[in-house]
Amino acid sequence: MLRHPGRAFAILRARLSGKRLRARQSLAALVGIDHRLTLPSEILDRFPAAAAGWSDAGIHLLCPPGHRLVEGAQARIVAAFADPSLQALYGDALVQFEAGGPVLPLLRPAFDPVLLLGVDYIGPVLAVRRTALAAFETRPALEVVFRITERFGGIAIGHLPEVISLWRPYSAVSEPHGLSSPLRGGAGGGDGAEGTYESHPAPPPPLTPPRKGEGTRAPDRSEALSTPSRVGIVRAHLDRTGFAASRLAFGPEGVIDIAHPLPDPLPLASMIVPTRDRLDLLRPCIASLSARTDWPAFEILICDNDSREPETLAYFRALEAEGSARIVPCPGPFNFAAMNNRAAGLARGRLLVFVNNDVEAFEPDWLTRLAREALRPDVGAVGAKLLDGESRIQHAGIVLGTGGLVTHGHRHFPTDAPGYLSMLRATHEVSAVTAACLAVETEKFAAVGGFDQDKFAVDFNDVDLCLRLNREGYRTLLVPGAVLHHREAASRRWTPQARARHAAEVANLKERWGPLLAQDPHYHPGFDPDLSTHARLRGGRLWQGAPGVVRRSPH
Repeated sequence: MLRHPGRAFAILRARLSGKRLRARQSLAALVGIDHRLTLPSEILDRFPAAAAGWSDAGIHLLCPPGHRLVEGAQARIVAAFADPSLQALYGDALVQFEAGGPVLPLLRPAFDPVLLLGVDYIGPVLAVRRTALAAFETRPALEVVFRITERFGGIAIGHLPEVISLWRPYSAVSEPHGLSSPLRGGAGGGDGAEGTYESHPAPPPPLTPPRKGEGTRAPDRSEALSTPSRVGIVRAHLDRTGFAASRLAFGPEGVIDIAHPLPDPLPLASMIVPTRDRLDLLRPCIASLSARTDWPAFEILICDNDSREPETLAYFRALEAEGSARIVPCPGPFNFAAMNNRAAGLARGRLLVFVNNDVEAFEPDWLTRLAREALRPDVGAVGAKLLDGESRIQHAGIVLGTGGLVTHGHRHFPTDAPGYLSMLRATHEVSAVTAACLAVETEKFAAVGGFDQDKFAVDFNDVDLCLRLNREGYRTLLVPGAVLHHREAASRRWTPQARARHAAEVANLKERWGPLLAQDPHYHPGFDPDLSTHARLRGGRLWQGAPGVVRRSPH
């Protein structure tokens, strides 16, 4: 803080004037956040373990040694199954790695089949309707979930957003593997290496609590299956569901990376970059896109909103002369959505890639990773992980109902952090992604009418686009393996007119999407909505959900 006395004074002034939320958010932006979510061991006194045994004949409980239900959990689980469409149910857990040590809360999202491919965030405590188990009732929890989704769809899997179980790895005893066995050791046999696509898993790292700045890691890092291996279960699920050509690899933290096949030949991608002068931002942006993109077929369209500086105009002429980019004139008042819509209408590519002029690529595979997801028929918008100028996470998906309205997921996490439940490692569903780097098929973009340039000229047009795509049945995905730099709002200037326009767009977002803004379906209600996501519990304590509330996948 001593290096930024002006910002530190502004934080103090906001705090003293009663603007505590603004002060907390500004402090987080300045110094980052220690994202370790640990609780004192005394918290377990509020969640005593239930007596051993399960007494409901219609529901089968998968609960291996080392795991215990808390008191009252059985009654809440049984009550949830009063809904005949519910076939399986999981909840949250408290983890204590050593006796008397700190406790980590595992606050899980609603069912996300994309995340589950990479991270076994659900198991192993799982309640299943006996009629749904059928011939696979002796299989591991992960396979049971996959089989149920194949038979009934993801809507049949429910999440109870409250603590229903305790996990003490040190108390587990060794038993043969099965529905009541521990998930032991590692990710199974094999000698695969990180980054190599294969059919055999690599051993995971040892079981340890998260280090400073890492957040709570995915439980599968220590509880991965032995026989059959987790990767074998994922491989079999993909084969059964039409993804036999998809390749698997083990990445950091034991996360499985799925590489879906691409069309042959690769389609043209149209990168669209809006700007008004700011050659200091635009030149490195275009240079990075041209030099650090391994996708062989792409075009660049620059939306020019009345640039006037001679250096900028000369740069445009040079780009067009060498065939490096097309300049799309977009005169008039600044309307980010309209500029992008105009360029999208002139683009020749099957894939649209919207990129801000303050974004720079540095890993050549960024577009390939986005395209592998965006070109799938059930996927709408796809976003990248963006890093800020302080080498921290600037964007990892957009979370609704946080930061006063919406905010970026995992904001201010360290660059190399795995994220909560490894969400900064594994591709997963989110409600929206930022248009600072957003890929979507041209046909899908046009089918929903593109960006709404009337209601959201500058702000929230990306959120609105993603929510409209979601409403049509598409998934919005964050692909953390695609990483770029973003100097957010480096080209923005706030004026009284801009503030008035922003206020109107806030009102438009609330009017159109109000119910969704109350609680993001992909984000746990137990987190504090007023700070960086996944950083602190709501009210500093564990979430006590309303009885009987079961969250379902939006798809």
